[in-house]
Amino acid sequence: MKTNLANPTEDLQAIRGIMERSSKFLSLSGLSGIFAGVCALLGAAVAWIFILDSGNLHYDEYLCSIGSSPINPVSVGLSITALFVLMGAIFGAIYFSFRRARKTGLKYWTNSTRRLLAHLLIPLISGGIFAVILIFRNNTELVVSVMLIFYGLSLVNAGKFTLGEIHYLGLTEIGLGVLAGIFISHGLLFWSLGFGVMHIVYGIVMYYRYER
Repeated sequence: MKTNLANPTEDLQAIRGIMERSSKFLSLSGLSGIFAGVCALLGAAVAWIFILDSGNLHYDEYLCSIGSSPINPVSVGLSITALFVLMGAIFGAIYFSFRRARKTGLKYWTNSTRRLLAHLLIPLISGGIFAVILIFRNNTELVVSVMLIFYGLSLVNAGKFTLGEIHYLGLTEIGLGVLAGIFISHGLLFWSLGFGVMHIVYGIVMYYRYER
């Protein structure tokens, strides 16, 4: 790299840009956040209309109706819906980020990508295991809170390896998770806000800031 003695500020900015590209995963697309948010809202709609409402149950009534067995048609339906939402979000993240990497000429699979995934998955898997434990111990009223808080922690943990907006999205998810733990009867609403609306909002911000 040639240095510009007339304008050392530009040289420092160029060096900083090179270091950032080598230490951070910059191919994360805002479109993947929008896609994940849409998947979450569709999943919440399916849960509310076709699963809960078909059994004439509201979310808070469902929490009180589980009884001694966590395995029932409503629980199974909600679990399957959540699994499809997760699969859709993962597919969108991979597809749109890979497409952005190809457009910008950046490598997709690098040391930064591996570090990002490691710091993202450790809290995420831990939270998933904890949520399953709560379900089988019939403490389902805290599952939404746990999912949002651990997901937020995983984003904060991984935020140092990618775009800065991810850090603040993680803090938002943690805040919503705390509220979901306080207002238990509105868990589905906070789930929709955290995994749906917030993903769409941050996805739009990231898209207009970095991709247009």
